[in-house]
Amino acid sequence: MNRDQYLTMYAQMYRIRVFEEHVNELYTSGKMPGLAHLYIGEEAVAVGVCQALRPDDYITSTHRGHGHCLAKGASADRMFAELLGKAPGYCSGKGGSMHIADQERGNLGANAIVAGSTGIAAGAAFAAKRARSDRVAVCFFGEGGLGQGILYEVMNMAALWTLPVIFVCENNLYNEYTPYAETTAGDLLARPRAFGIVAEETDGQDVRAVHAAAGRAVARARRGEGPAFLLCQTYRFLGHHVGDVNRGYYRTKDEEQRWRAERDPLQILMTWLIAERIATSEECARVGEQVRAEVAAGLQFALAAAYPDPSEVDTHVYA
Repeated sequence: MNRDQYLTMYAQMYRIRVFEEHVNELYTSGKMPGLAHLYIGEEAVAVGVCQALRPDDYITSTHRGHGHCLAKGASADRMFAELLGKAPGYCSGKGGSMHIADQERGNLGANAIVAGSTGIAAGAAFAAKRARSDRVAVCFFGEGGLGQGILYEVMNMAALWTLPVIFVCENNLYNEYTPYAETTAGDLLARPRAFGIVAEETDGQDVRAVHAAAGRAVARARRGEGPAFLLCQTYRFLGHHVGDVNRGYYRTKDEEQRWRAERDPLQILMTWLIAERIATSEECARVGEQVRAEVAAGLQFALAAAYPDPSEVDTHVYA
């Protein structure tokens, strides 16, 4: 990778961080309806994976999907508009936080059903293979998805049919409010390997490690060598959702502060960029300033945007 690519990854992670900070403010100030599940702390996973993809590759997302959407190329203004239920949003304000899709960039949509989007990604991979293209599909899901039967049905099918699909498990250590070790037995990588799927574990806080692992999986899939499974060890710095503010009953403040101080993906990349003389601290600061201005402008656009016309209430609704 070259200097520009590293700075692009830094900017993308910074963009996700700032976007989510604004989303939190929208909720706490009463400007945003409903809840949102913030991606702060996990930015390296989405960016590392999506930077290994082409614009025409597919992704499917989860209830914690803002980071995936932005990493695949979505713009902050239309993202904010969607969260606020405004007409210029990616789904005309009807999808909201948990159901954003951006098909122009291969984002087939977020899904609030745990592991629900794995089947959609496999379907996209099947279509790509039947069309004799070398497009790949990536499905992001949390470690809670390891308790869902659809994931195993899909992995079985993907292995049997040698589908170009990559399963990206974001293990942020908690199934909502329960430590994953209390819900998930055995060796996590043994599960995909039981289907003959190549599986790899990587540091989900280091975007370079994620990108390298994703690059290997994507290259295999493009060559027609079938699915892969990436286990990305990561951590959400905030609660399960924006309303989860008193977290002491399931994890400690010391744990949260330690992850922020020692394992912040933005800080890890910036420290490496400066140490390797790829960028200076001043250059990183300028990137941050540019991103903050861009995201702030996107928020103002969305706040001023119009709501959908009431006549659209049954558009895109199917019985």
